Amino acid sequence: MTHNRNIFLYPISLIYGLITSFRNFLYDSGILKSKEFNIPVICVGNIAVGGTGKTPHTEYLVELLKQNFKVATLSRGYKRKTHGFRIASSSSTVNDVGDEPLQIFRKYPDLLVTVDTKRVSGVKSILIEHPDTEVIILDDAFQHRSITPGFSILLSDFNRPILSDHMLPYGNLRESMDNMRRADVILITKTPDDLSAIQRRLIVKEWNKADYQNLYFTSISYQTPVPVFNDLQILSNSGISGFDDCGIVLITGIANPLPLKEFLSKDHKEIIHLEFPDHHNYDEKDLLNISAAFGNLKSIKRFLITTEKDSVRFKEFTNIAEPIKSAFYYIPIGISFLNEDKEEFDNLITDYVRKNYRNYRVSESQGDS
Repeated sequence: MTHNRNIFLYPISLIYGLITSFRNFLYDSGILKSKEFNIPVICVGNIAVGGTGKTPHTEYLVELLKQNFKVATLSRGYKRKTHGFRIASSSSTVNDVGDEPLQIFRKYPDLLVTVDTKRVSGVKSILIEHPDTEVIILDDAFQHRSITPGFSILLSDFNRPILSDHMLPYGNLRESMDNMRRADVILITKTPDDLSAIQRRLIVKEWNKADYQNLYFTSISYQTPVPVFNDLQILSNSGISGFDDCGIVLITGIANPLPLKEFLSKDHKEIIHLEFPDHHNYDEKDLLNISAAFGNLKSIKRFLITTEKDSVRFKEFTNIAEPIKSAFYYIPIGISFLNEDKEEFDNLITDYVRKNYRNYRVSESQGDS
C-alpha cells in the first residue's frame, strides 16, 4: 500500500501518533492491563499497513512446529461476516473465517485454525475447547496490547522500510518506530536474493536493534502453479515459465502485487493485470471482466493466474465454466532465509516453545494438585 504523501495529512498523522503513543504508555505503565498466558504464544505482525508476508511466515512457523507440537493459529478473520470465536472446518467459507485463515486451513486441514477479534478471549476459548494445544501462533497481533505474547516477530518489507516511513494517514505506520522494542525477532521480508554482505551490515546498523533482538532477512519464492479447482492437473514448473508465447491474465487482490507481476514478466510478454483492493470480495461483475480479459489475450496458450489468498475466494464460485476453469491457477508463496540463518531462527523458535511448553505443563500440574 502506498500513499501520495499529501502534506495536508501530516497534522492528522501527528495527532494519530500522539493517540497511539498515549495508548502504548498506558499499557507500558500497567494502567491498562495486558494478559499473559503460560502456554507458548508467538505473535507475527508488523507496525505498517500493507503486505509484509505475514501469512507465508505464519505458515513457515506452522511447518516448523507441527511435527512436534499441537499448533493452533489465531487471527481476527479480517472482513468475515461472523462474530466472536470461530474454528475453521471443511465447510467454512470466506465469510465465516476470512480469506487468510481459510487459506491456512486448506493447506493444513489437521491444524486448529481459529479466529476471534479479541485475542485474549480467543486464546481462552482455544484452551477450553482444545486443552491439548501446545503452542498458539497469533497472526497480525502486534498492536493488540491486551495480550502479551511470549515471543514476538516483527516483519518489515525490504522495499518499504518502516525506518523511513511516517504515521498514518500521511504514511503507513500504525504506531511509532519506538515500539519495535517489543519484538524479539525482526524479519526483513521480500529481500533480494543477491543482497551483498556489505548491504546487509548497513541495514542491520541502520535498524539499531537492541542486544536482545535478532534480525534476519527472508526472501519469497514463487512455487509450482496449482489449479484453483482441485480436480484439475497440476502444472509442471515448465507449465507457466516455459512458454514464452503464453498469455496471462493476472488477477490480484493483495496489498502489493508488484513482485508477482515482475516475476511473471520475466518470461511472459503478454500480461493483462486486473488489480483489485486487498481482501477484495469478488462478484459476478468481476468474473465478467476477468472473462473479457481472457478473451482479449492474443497468445495461443492462455492462463489466468491469481494469488493463493485470492484463490480461496474464487473456489466458492460454482458457475465458472470452460475454458476459464481449466486455465485458472494460483501460485503459492514460500519463504527462505538468507545467509544461512534458517537453522539459527528455527532453533530460536523451537527452543522457546519447548522450554515454555514444559513450564506450562509443570505449572498446570501444580495447579491441579
